[in-house]
Amino acid sequence: MSKKPVRIGIIGGMSWQSTQSYYHQINQQVGERLGGLHSADLLIHSVDFQQISQWQHDNNWDALTEALCHSASLLCQGGAQAVVIATNTMHKVAPEIEQVLRIPLLHIADATAKILSRDGISRVGLLGTRFTMEQAFYIERLQRHGIEVVVPTEPQRERVHSVIYQELCLGVVKADAKADYLEIVASLAERGAQGVILGCTEIGLLIQQA
Repeated sequence: MSKKPVRIGIIGGMSWQSTQSYYHQINQQVGERLGGLHSADLLIHSVDFQQISQWQHDNNWDALTEALCHSASLLCQGGAQAVVIATNTMHKVAPEIEQVLRIPLLHIADATAKILSRDGISRVGLLGTRFTMEQAFYIERLQRHGIEVVVPTEPQRERVHSVIYQELCLGVVKADAKADYLEIVASLAERGAQGVILGCTEIGLLIQQA
């Protein structure tokens, strides 16, 4: 008898460009593993990113915590058996979300560290929003797994951040941004990074493994 799939709740909309990537990849992997017409049992609560972005740049993490805890509660009420946050930056409030959940929160940095360890990578570059690259919540989570993190220089971080919010979150992909990102990745490699984390899902619209 086949095992009943877990119903996953996704806190999304930050931005919706990234949420569709999560939706696509989760369903793609379920289809590859189970075959046939199988797809994932998913619930998505998508928030208005305009407000989220404003609170982020206003440093209003109390409002952000309240909003995402509310999203998590709605997913629980809908029957979710595990929750993921479809954004790297908002893992800053993951501990607060875990406190309101009766079900597991699958943390993106733990999953990332697992793959890095599997691939023998102990020193990694990190791209993402300023919040992800400069604050401790993501980097320290990786360090707990024995992963050393290298971040871009301040001017590089500003460029990475501005492209995310001013272009990628709007679905805009420009050749000059791609060239700049590839140059930044190369500079991280020169500083000893054995790999690079695209720690903001929208970056996958711009550069990928290929």
